[in-house]
Amino acid sequence: MASPAPKSPEQSEKSKKYDRQLRLWGDHGQNALEASHICLINATALGTEILKSLVLPGIGGFTIVDGKKITEEDIGANFFLEIDSIGKPRAQVATQLLVELNPDVKGDYVDEAIEDVLKNNPTFFNTFSVVIATALNERALLPLSNLLWSSGVPLIIARSCGFIGIVRLQVKEHTVIESHPDTQNPDLRLDKPFPALSKYVDSINLDEMELKDHAHVPYVVPLLKSVEEFKSLHNGELPKNYKEKDELRSLIRKKIKTNEDGCPEHEENFEEAIKAVNFAVTPSTVPKDVLKILNDDCSMNLTSKSKPFWILAKAVKDFVENEGNGSLPLRGTLPDMTADTASYIALQQIYVQESVRCAEIVHRRVQQLLHQLGQQPDAISEADTKLFCKHAASIGLLRGSKIADEYDPKLINTSLISQGIEDPDSLIVYYVMLRGIDRFYGEFNHYPGEFGDEHDIVELKGCVSKLLSEWGCCSLSKDDYVHEICRYGGAELHSVSAFIGGCVAQEVIKLVTGQYNPINNTFIYDAITSSTETFAF
Repeated sequence: MASPAPKSPEQSEKSKKYDRQLRLWGDHGQNALEASHICLINATALGTEILKSLVLPGIGGFTIVDGKKITEEDIGANFFLEIDSIGKPRAQVATQLLVELNPDVKGDYVDEAIEDVLKNNPTFFNTFSVVIATALNERALLPLSNLLWSSGVPLIIARSCGFIGIVRLQVKEHTVIESHPDTQNPDLRLDKPFPALSKYVDSINLDEMELKDHAHVPYVVPLLKSVEEFKSLHNGELPKNYKEKDELRSLIRKKIKTNEDGCPEHEENFEEAIKAVNFAVTPSTVPKDVLKILNDDCSMNLTSKSKPFWILAKAVKDFVENEGNGSLPLRGTLPDMTADTASYIALQQIYVQESVRCAEIVHRRVQQLLHQLGQQPDAISEADTKLFCKHAASIGLLRGSKIADEYDPKLINTSLISQGIEDPDSLIVYYVMLRGIDRFYGEFNHYPGEFGDEHDIVELKGCVSKLLSEWGCCSLSKDDYVHEICRYGGAELHSVSAFIGGCVAQEVIKLVTGQYNPINNTFIYDAITSSTETFAF
């Protein structure tokens, strides 16, 4: 009697709940998200939209800092506030409604103005994973920017005004191991085949194979055999131009079986080998951006306070210069290819085993470095090292700039603004306008156009002109933007806030999980034309 088929393991409730996002950033990314604590300053329509997009995927917790009471204007733009809540603390009501979205997330609030928190408890923000601020005036923004820059806590400033949205990320240093590049060539090491790969390929005699087996050999086999043949004819060199690559393709075609009439058979695996010439037969060099990170001062001069990323970078650098012979640790993954299951798995295991060997060498070096630096041996696990080695070819580093520096005419990137103003398609004019709003609010304590006063147009134009003069930039060619901003009256449109809220939440998730590259560093959205642009100040 046959034994019953084993049951597939059932998904946990957590896996079912977060299934789609787990496919994006994995269990370790989700664990990092659940360990995070996010602070939101001001529960505006934009602020609650940001938190909504963070509560749903399951951050650990959030705290809202907001000393304002709910007004009719809040109800008109904020879907998370109800009309019977007018007059109640905005932070309290928003917190209560947001936690209902996900019982796994803890919510808290502080019913105080940000200015009071900064004055009475400046260390309050040091424990948060990320601080997000919306509708923040200049008086509070500058001290908050300086404070969080000193403490190393990432800060995101977001604003929604009419049809315009802007996001500014402040982070002193952010490292990325899993950047998830859109395109990445497979790491096959055909230019420097490792011993196990060469032994496997040499053991296969294509000429003696029957057609059914010949057509199911992984394309790496005929490709590597042809590469070695090409190198023997060209002093050990790889093909460098179209003519030489075409010669390599001809060597592959000669290995295709022919029928009784002498015509080549249709073998998909050999066709794949021919197509792979363009992307798989390349020198195994360290990408320039990665090499820059490996040679960074933080990697070259480790200290007892060095972060794991830099210790791993140093260990990988040592591997490249020694055992790796100029190459990074092998990634250990194979692309899909036409092959029978047994052959594909056999080849896959060869690559996996070599990647494990590389990671073991790197981890031994990591342990040596930890000992030399006086750090605990478990500060970097073997799994951490394997992950770093697997993604070593696409690691990322972002060193940002301080938001407060943009308010110093000597430090702001005035050339970027000047070039943007002269370009009619550039969205940087909205950065100028929003800075003008800040200046206007600082002088008049309300937003331009908020009370329908046409005199605000003149005042806002003056504020913008003064800013441009301070930056040494030419004035705006037309007043249309000033009129449009005054027409908004500082109001938030929910559709714009919802879009910007999703964008900000995405950046927070990048920062918390250490996956995907965050923006650098200013993002502007124009809902009228549905266009976006990113600037680095």
